[in-house]
Amino acid sequence: MTLTRLDKPVQFLKGVGPRRAESLQRMGILTARDLLYHVPRRYDDASTITPVALAQVGMDVTVVGEVRSKGILPTRRGLRIFQAVIQDDSGMVTCSWPGQPWVERNVRKGDRILVTGPVRFFHGRQIQPREYTLLSRASAPTPPDPPGTIFATYPASEDVPQWVFRRLVDLNLDWLLGQIRAEEHLPATDRGALGLIELSAALRDLHRPRTLAHVQTARRRLAFDELFFLQLLQARVRHDATRERPGIVHARTNRLIRALHSSLPFRLTGAQARVLREIYADMTSTRRMNRMLQGDVGAGKTLVALFAMLLAVEGGRQAALMAPTEILAEQHARRIGEFLGDLPCTLEILVGSATGRRREEARARIASGGANLVVGTHALIQEGVEFRALGLVVVDEQHRFGVRQRMALSEREPRPDTLLMSATPIPRSLAMTLHGELDMSVIDELPPGRQPVTTRIAAPDDRAAVFQEVNRRLAAGRQAYVVYPAIEESEKTDLRAAEAEFERLGAEDFAGRNLALMHGRLPAEEKDRIMRAFQRGEIDVLVATTVIEVGIDVPNATAMVIENAERFGLSQLHQLRGRIGRGDEAGLCVVIPGGEGETTTARLAAFARTSDGFEIAAEDLRIRGQGDFFGAEQHGRGTELKFADIVEHEDLIGPARDRARGMIDADPQLAGAAHQLVRNHLDRRYGDRAKLFGVG
Repeated sequence: MTLTRLDKPVQFLKGVGPRRAESLQRMGILTARDLLYHVPRRYDDASTITPVALAQVGMDVTVVGEVRSKGILPTRRGLRIFQAVIQDDSGMVTCSWPGQPWVERNVRKGDRILVTGPVRFFHGRQIQPREYTLLSRASAPTPPDPPGTIFATYPASEDVPQWVFRRLVDLNLDWLLGQIRAEEHLPATDRGALGLIELSAALRDLHRPRTLAHVQTARRRLAFDELFFLQLLQARVRHDATRERPGIVHARTNRLIRALHSSLPFRLTGAQARVLREIYADMTSTRRMNRMLQGDVGAGKTLVALFAMLLAVEGGRQAALMAPTEILAEQHARRIGEFLGDLPCTLEILVGSATGRRREEARARIASGGANLVVGTHALIQEGVEFRALGLVVVDEQHRFGVRQRMALSEREPRPDTLLMSATPIPRSLAMTLHGELDMSVIDELPPGRQPVTTRIAAPDDRAAVFQEVNRRLAAGRQAYVVYPAIEESEKTDLRAAEAEFERLGAEDFAGRNLALMHGRLPAEEKDRIMRAFQRGEIDVLVATTVIEVGIDVPNATAMVIENAERFGLSQLHQLRGRIGRGDEAGLCVVIPGGEGETTTARLAAFARTSDGFEIAAEDLRIRGQGDFFGAEQHGRGTELKFADIVEHEDLIGPARDRARGMIDADPQLAGAAHQLVRNHLDRRYGDRAKLFGVG
């Protein structure tokens, strides 16, 4: 990476120095470039600023003025109120901060501040600020901002307050912009086609916008850069995974594939057939497969994976399927065994609980090639497990594994093909952003005949009637789930509530039934024991948290009640609902919100309206925003975005990916002189992340 003046330590900028540099470094601002990319958290338009004289009781206003006096006013009840009188050209007004005497330490007489809040009447007209921004210190005055100014408010700290940030940016912005002009990597033709402005103009408008519309235009350009460089990293990973070294060319004979087709009592859906064609094309080419298979609950992903595994076996190779839990691994092994019937394949299972002779025998069969189909957990990537000729790796519920765990089986030589599976539908735009290094296959069609699940929203007052309906199903020999919000280490109140409800349910609503409580803080062995008992029908009602949302298959469970449903994401609710309706009887899912509100009502209505996981995921993304998705999905992927919003900037994701992939296809190492700027940008943004993925 070539260093430039923007990479020099921040302490050498005007107004900084060694002591202030230490404070900036604690905020993650180490270089001049970091200051340039320090994003304002909000903007106030001077055109919406109200003259003090016109601020009337009942209005919500933003005013700018100079502090003329200040003090702390005690009350009879012991409440301390900080008050400051501010003045602009039209008059004076008192600003009052009840119960916030510490504000007095930050505001001085002569300071110029911006305050936003309601105007109340209390011994006269007062503003009670929700927010305030220190625009300049009395000791370091600046000229008044001209009419039309947009006030930028930055993330600040006690050591580096708001007025200091504004001053540092004002002192250095022109120089910083002069340096960034030399780093423009996007040609004018591409900017024109995408409707984007120059990088330097975007950063200028980020800090000194002429209008709020200019802020949006600036963020759009910077959003494209974020998406492009993320896609560029992923394109390099994709190239390394699929093209850098030759893949295994699997010889398709149809000996096993045709036999499996013939034995099925149903036809594959059109979506399953389409996805298999994509997988077969990868596996029979010299290009190594690195593909994600997405499909809704019950879409038939396991069967598709089995067909791919049989193609590997036909060519004389082994295939392995890795699942995150022993129960899920055993479930896969059981299903695969049922599908295989009398086909000439040897299926082996290896899980962590296998010990002694059983484990050694399984390892020996895998190492000798006596087992050509292997299903297991993390045990497959432990030391001592060797494959004779591994040709395909299937990873189920891939988001439950870390990046290195997912890659462990695939890094053997010759490198086997990789198929990652996920039953958590995510919108295409988000999938392209999170998993740009993968080719995507989507099963967007459910097999005919799957039993429907009726979804209802019930008020808390109707809970007794809901449980009566569940009891009728239990009396008919069925089983049920009652689900509470996730119990985390810090949420002891959740744990107490779930435990209390478990006791109450056993004593009242489900008296005489066998109940069990399962949550994330139980030891793994205990969770496993409870789940196996539920699968065997020994437990009538499983009271649980979201630990049951993925992979649990109990066809006899036909009812689910989800408490405090507003605390779950829509996609999470959909995954939970997918645990029922898996047998020969229609399922019933009842969601009971613990609170009301427009958002809660709209979200739950959307959930009840459709069983399409992709439609629900798109609605979930629109309502919740991308932050929750990234937090749940990343597991170390480093896809945090400061500027790009997946919903707002969806139209930029495709062009960013296409440009990135085209550039890597033409110059995989970005070694050419034409790509030096791009390479420097990429190294600065994702140097450590590239090492995680094994590319340099």
